[in-house]
Amino acid sequence: MNRIISRKTFHIVWTTVLITLLALFFLFPLVWMIVSSMKPEQQIYNNISNFKAFLPSANISEWGKAYSSIFHRFNVFRYILNSVFYAVSLTIGSLLVNSLAGYGFAKYKFTGRKLIFGLLIAMLVIPGATLLIQQFQVAKTIGILNTPLAVILPGMSSPFYIYMFRNAFAEIPDSVTEAAELDGASNLRIFWNILLPMTMPTVATVGTLSFIGSWNDYVWPLMVLTNSDQFPLQVAITNINNTQPVYMNQVMSILTISTVPLILVYIFFQKYLVQGMGSAGNGDK
Repeated sequence: MNRIISRKTFHIVWTTVLITLLALFFLFPLVWMIVSSMKPEQQIYNNISNFKAFLPSANISEWGKAYSSIFHRFNVFRYILNSVFYAVSLTIGSLLVNSLAGYGFAKYKFTGRKLIFGLLIAMLVIPGATLLIQQFQVAKTIGILNTPLAVILPGMSSPFYIYMFRNAFAEIPDSVTEAAELDGASNLRIFWNILLPMTMPTVATVGTLSFIGSWNDYVWPLMVLTNSDQFPLQVAITNINNTQPVYMNQVMSILTISTVPLILVYIFFQKYLVQGMGSAGNGDK
């Protein structure tokens, strides 16, 4: 009995140590970035080879100087608002478009449904980068280049998100829909008031992934926007890093600013995100 307990204890100890080491391995670049934004540039280079590289400046008054300097030199607040606008708009549009498409595939029987859904799933194997030129030509043809619509519209629909919503709605028994129809509810009311709230893990998962994807997007906004006042933060960071003089602590501060919203979003929606991804869109969850 004691041997079994000791084995379990040893197993718990070594797995905890291993997980902790892995977590530190992935976290140390983030920690270094944050603390580097909280010290003068010279200290970053002086401390680069010792443990002080992971400690902020001993002078608390130095912690916010890089942030105040970067806001003074560049219109960072405008870039943040642009990123928030693009990310929130794309997230809302993605939830509406993909949930409606998933609802249609799950609850409506129409000619060619399996073929269309099969083609949709086949699109998952196509790298997104191969479609950039075609998307650019479409955006140019309809005349939305250098406008917020060019950033938002192409990202609203995703085969993977449609697949997730389709699975979520398919898991809901048809008896729920039939009961609502007997009560006189319209198709839109059934979708919006009854079925969609039953897929909240999928809604949270798609919303979180859409927000993160839009916030981190760099190539597409760079292709379709030429007016720097409309740049999202990720595109503006490149311009900031190429504007002389370049200060390392200011670079770290703007990178920290761009990372914090993603961390907050993940913390708040972690429960639903893990549940939604783990269940692959299971509507019963």
